Amino acid sequence: MIEKMKFLSIAGPKDDIDRVVEQYLSKYEIHLENALSELKTVASLRPYTETNPYKAELQTAAGLMESYHSHLTQTSSKKLSLKEAVETVHSLDGKLQTLTKQKEELEKEADVIRNSINNVIPFANLNYNLKDILHFKYVKFRFGRMPRDYYNKFMTYIYNTIDTVIHPCMEDADYIWAVYFVPQALCDKIDAIYASMHFERFFLADEYEGTPEVATHTLESRLSDICESIRSVEQQIVSAIDEQKEQLAAAYEKLSTYSTNFDVRKMAACTKQDNHTFYILCGWMSQSDANAFQQEVEQDEDTFCFVEDQHENIVSKPPTKLKNPKLFKPFEMFIRMYGLPSYDEIDPTIILGLTYSFLFGFMFGDVGQGLCLMIGGFLLYRAKKMNLAAIISCCGFFSTIFGFMFGSLFGFETILEPLWLHPKTAMTKLPFIGNLNTVFVVAVAMGMGIVLMTMIINVINRLRCHDTENAWFDTNGVAGIVFYGALAATVTLYMTGHALPATAVLVVMFVLPLAVIFFKEPLAALIEKKAQVMPKEKGMFFVQGFFELFEVCLSYFSNTLSFVRVGAFAVSHAAMMEVVLMLSGAEAGNPNWLIVILGNLFVCGMEGLIVGIQVLRLEYYELFSRFYKGTGREFRPYGKKEQAQ
Repeated sequence: MIEKMKFLSIAGPKDDIDRVVEQYLSKYEIHLENALSELKTVASLRPYTETNPYKAELQTAAGLMESYHSHLTQTSSKKLSLKEAVETVHSLDGKLQTLTKQKEELEKEADVIRNSINNVIPFANLNYNLKDILHFKYVKFRFGRMPRDYYNKFMTYIYNTIDTVIHPCMEDADYIWAVYFVPQALCDKIDAIYASMHFERFFLADEYEGTPEVATHTLESRLSDICESIRSVEQQIVSAIDEQKEQLAAAYEKLSTYSTNFDVRKMAACTKQDNHTFYILCGWMSQSDANAFQQEVEQDEDTFCFVEDQHENIVSKPPTKLKNPKLFKPFEMFIRMYGLPSYDEIDPTIILGLTYSFLFGFMFGDVGQGLCLMIGGFLLYRAKKMNLAAIISCCGFFSTIFGFMFGSLFGFETILEPLWLHPKTAMTKLPFIGNLNTVFVVAVAMGMGIVLMTMIINVINRLRCHDTENAWFDTNGVAGIVFYGALAATVTLYMTGHALPATAVLVVMFVLPLAVIFFKEPLAALIEKKAQVMPKEKGMFFVQGFFELFEVCLSYFSNTLSFVRVGAFAVSHAAMMEVVLMLSGAEAGNPNWLIVILGNLFVCGMEGLIVGIQVLRLEYYELFSRFYKGTGREFRPYGKKEQAQ
């Protein structure tokens, strides 16, 4: 069902808007509309422009909540004033920024030391004071590495021919780390020779004391001290957050509320009268909320409320707020997937809930599997609040009912006596056709009844919209109901052996509705008293009308036959369970219970999924396509209630 909506205009002194939002709009659900767009006829109307003073603090609080969410509580029972909330955010942010800056500086220093350690470690077995090497005056040194292959070639063919000393320090499968010394006068020439042998230089800073091994130990000790300092700062950060986590959560909640309330100005407009400036807010409320709001505002001297009852005088269309019984509320998920109903449409949630569950149960009738779906879906819904789980539970209930009707318990059809029939074996003799499976006949008859029901709903929807043409003359209008209903009655009479009245119904009611559907546009123009009844291109009108009429008859036929799948799945379910029992050896009287259990799980999972999809397809294509547009816009309440959802 769709809640009745009222359009309200709320006005008061400009400086009083925050109080009104806090006192009223946070209590009642209102879907705000842009006042400038709604009140175009009001003179001297202008936007309400102000900068949000809470935005910066809210962004800071949100950043803290996101950065340290693992240490924080998302909600708090503590209540803070706006001033306390701002002070809490500034204080904690300043403290954390100082500590974070200290941590970043320590981490940079640690990275520098790690880089120094990585540079000096390869030369650990060089038993010479690094600071002395770095201050040689007449001899140049070079630290670096050379590919193993080039090092071997260098030592074999070049080393003894040039004035240099090389000291290998460390090696692996690919490289030799070494330091070489050259006279200062020859350094350019010999550096070029080393470079040609792919010598890769490392530059050691003038910061090492003692030998490389001693320098490494010294640096590692410094790194350990810095890491300890980093851990200490991190602990201070955690302590600072833990001390104020309740205050921060409360401050974020307070700032979020005030910021949201302030942003109501984007939807408001201002008007000036004499020396006073007033705000105007417009929006939709449910009828119950609107009545309660009006009664409360009557006692408020600074706030004025006007309710517009005539929706034709309003620019925006009423939003859709669904209000269904708790049992059918999970089925709103399927409605939202297709599209919300517009305000003047019939909400199909209850229709979908009943038909979906009924058709699912018919196609998946088994007492045992139905109970598993019902209980499992119910428990999952209670634990996780999943709408799909609640839908599965409802479908399981109807599956259980049809399981008793079909006499099926986990595939066994000899334990329970069917209250109706066995889907696989029950046959019905029909005129002109012969023997046909009974569930197929019932499925088609049920489908014809559902199609007629959707046509009636479509007529109601079209009359609500004052759509005369589609209400009376469309294929899903009154003419379509008469034609399809007469066709259904004719088929029923023929199948039950009443040929004479069936022929009379066929002759009288078959041609006339088709003619009405064919001439629906001229007839609608005639009723609406338009100047031009028949279109100018009469030849094209008749050709187009003929093919459209042919398509209409074909769609009636195909839509009706679509419901054959309902019976087909009922039969296939029984057949699949018969295969499972045959594989388990149940026919011999000593079934393998493991195969029975696994087979039931497989059929329940696979066929349950397929049946669920097929029923949803029937709902969308055979039912909704006849009466439902789904072009509504959702009711989006402003204020605290919306934030809590």
